[in-house]
Amino acid sequence: MSNVLMVLLLTVLSYGIGAFPTAYLVGRCNHINIFSSGSGNMGANNTYHTLGVGWAALVWVIDVGKGILATVLARTMAPASLLTLAGALSGLAVVIGHSWSLWALLLVGKLRGGKGAATAGGTWLVNAPPTVFAVTVGLWAIIAGSTGYVTLATLLMFAVGVLWMLALASIHAIAPVAIIYVIGVAAVIYWRHRTNLRALIDGHERQITSPTVQTLMVAAGLIVLVLNLVR
Repeated sequence: MSNVLMVLLLTVLSYGIGAFPTAYLVGRCNHINIFSSGSGNMGANNTYHTLGVGWAALVWVIDVGKGILATVLARTMAPASLLTLAGALSGLAVVIGHSWSLWALLLVGKLRGGKGAATAGGTWLVNAPPTVFAVTVGLWAIIAGSTGYVTLATLLMFAVGVLWMLALASIHAIAPVAIIYVIGVAAVIYWRHRTNLRALIDGHERQITSPTVQTLMVAAGLIVLVLNLVR
């Protein structure tokens, strides 16, 4: 098998992993259709508002795991000369799969999915430099916890992350091919959150309403930032 074909197959496999409809199946286990509940989004945030923090945590863990699995497989199985390209394409493909799921199309007759943030976070863990990952994820948790707006935290996290990665690429601290992944994933995230951004601007975006969850998120974010400073 040629090196290029191997990378293409890994990219397709990553799409299939990302397309796994976690929130839809969790909803069905609870006798609801996640696509007709709450915001209609197949992700952890809508699961939180629809089924509560426990089920949302499960969806979030699995969706993050999808991103980790796809990019780790790509970086493990791809030819050595194409590891970075494989990681970039697989990272983008798994986020696209989560956002526009073929399995959802087969289940409900429409190409639907989540907003990609959790799965993108999983790819971020593998593809981004450790400091970039730690700082951006720490900021995400602090912003989401302190404001209650997951959308605001997500959009700011990826804005900071993209600018940081582009700066690293400009000084050749990371491979230029990583720009494909960074810009592609950010484009998907911002496109999928466009209605949330409008709701945020209009003051209608849903917030995290549990003080306990908010406090834990802020605490977790601070711990991540401190650990990054002292490591």
